[in-house]
Amino acid sequence: MDKKLDTDSLQMRLQALENRVYGERRNKSGKPVKCAESVARIQSGLTNTANKRERVKILHKKIEDLMKYLDPQFTDHISVPDAMKLEFILAEEEFLLSQAALLEQVNNLQPLLDSTYIRDVPEHATKLQRLSQIHIKEQDQTEAQSIEVKKLFEEYNKMMFLLSKQFTQWDETLRKMEEAKGIRPVE
Repeated sequence: MDKKLDTDSLQMRLQALENRVYGERRNKSGKPVKCAESVARIQSGLTNTANKRERVKILHKKIEDLMKYLDPQFTDHISVPDAMKLEFILAEEEFLLSQAALLEQVNNLQPLLDSTYIRDVPEHATKLQRLSQIHIKEQDQTEAQSIEVKKLFEEYNKMMFLLSKQFTQWDETLRKMEEAKGIRPVE
């Protein structure tokens, strides 16, 4: 029963893929174009062509060897003997052991990464973005408020300076008047 469901599911997925690739195109007989049929037809044509040509037959026989030669590790296999590889590994033993310890530590910390707190990060990210916008707005307001307070302090200092100057002038005038009348100032 499960195999039938899997086959049906695969058939539906293939049909959806064909609809995405080909859209509503139809073949000459008016049926929807099928990817599998097209691929099978192309494979059949290539096989017929390959069987007719002797050189292609020989190439197909040697393709496994060619794939082995094209592998980047093939030159390492030929040029580096096993004893040398063992020396490389032993030379890097300390580094490999430290990396293994780090990997084990990551593996032990894996449950923390699977926690609900980590899974909820996208939800919290939107809240954090909203809060950061509010924070930026409040920083701008604070800066404007700081400028206003600075102006008020400057005005206050100016006013205090002028009052101090005025009191000094009054004190000087009062002292001169007391001296003119012969009154001694109270100390």
